[in-house]
Amino acid sequence: MNVEPGAARANPLTRIIDAALQRDGGWLPFDRFMALALYAPGLGYYANASRKFGHMPESGSDFVTAPELTPLFGRTLALQLAEALERTGTDEIWEFGAGSGALAAQLLGALGERVARYRIVDLSGTLRERQQQALAPWHAKVEWLSELPAHMRGVVVGNEVLDAMPVQLLARRGGQWFERGVVRQGEGFGWSDRPTELRPPVEIAGAHGYLTEIHPQARAFIATLAERLQQGAAFLIDYGFPEAEYYHPQRHMGTVMCHRGHLADADPLADVGVKDITAHVDFTGIALAGQDAGLAVLGYTSQARFLLNAGILPMMESASLAERTLAARLIHEHEMGELFKVIGFAVGEGWEALGFAEGDRSHTL
Repeated sequence: MNVEPGAARANPLTRIIDAALQRDGGWLPFDRFMALALYAPGLGYYANASRKFGHMPESGSDFVTAPELTPLFGRTLALQLAEALERTGTDEIWEFGAGSGALAAQLLGALGERVARYRIVDLSGTLRERQQQALAPWHAKVEWLSELPAHMRGVVVGNEVLDAMPVQLLARRGGQWFERGVVRQGEGFGWSDRPTELRPPVEIAGAHGYLTEIHPQARAFIATLAERLQQGAAFLIDYGFPEAEYYHPQRHMGTVMCHRGHLADADPLADVGVKDITAHVDFTGIALAGQDAGLAVLGYTSQARFLLNAGILPMMESASLAERTLAARLIHEHEMGELFKVIGFAVGEGWEALGFAEGDRSHTL
């Protein structure tokens, strides 16, 4: 492999990726490249000091998530979590990937004494510092962990966590499947495909070229969570589709997308470490991973239906016009309401959870 010396020196993260390429003979599967680009200590996108969350690009942020958009998101979600705490007989909340700490603050404020301990599992040291500042009023209740403990009890919440888990890329050309990986190409990186035995979970109709993702890391995360969550429930919110939509023959360009300055682009190999890399979630795979590990699926529905079921409308009615306008983005189909989905799990027997009372789409998984 020929590495341009100038390019290798230009960026410490690039040097780390170059070293990984050299160890692996000049070719990295995309999931390993994505993991380094996002999580390399101190250098990856989620591990560096850049601002990520905010309303407008002028703030230096790259994207906005629902809790940053409006506190009504967390206050509504808190109603479902309160029910789950009561039904599971637990008093702890576990949040994965707590971002700016906005959701934690909203949940802690709304749940009050129902929560004895709020535990945040986050790989990013720089984000942890911001979370500690945002959650200072609740410092006695909040604890940070960098990995899952062996045993957990409580209600788990993850907003836009699964989409940031590294994915493997599969490309079909001429009827053959290849795994798409990353190589050095001049002063940057390029694509290179290798024949593979890996396949999407369903047969893709047609003979046309096709690019897609598989999600072993997200499924492994669910399996590990199920193994260690001894009592409780989990609610995961993200953008994605059930299997039949995810692997539809017409979705032939995959779903990997990057975000920087509130703009989206489809090139994860450029500007590595300074923009987000995501992929949509295969919710069928997530549901199966949970079921295979012994969890009960409480439900699966759109974010809009979940929030409406949980009681966002009465909150909106008593809010200011500006707050109502922002909250409407959470439930409008052309905004976040339809693209984002919510899936719920429970340890042991499930119950008719508030957020899935109407419009449950579990049958589509």
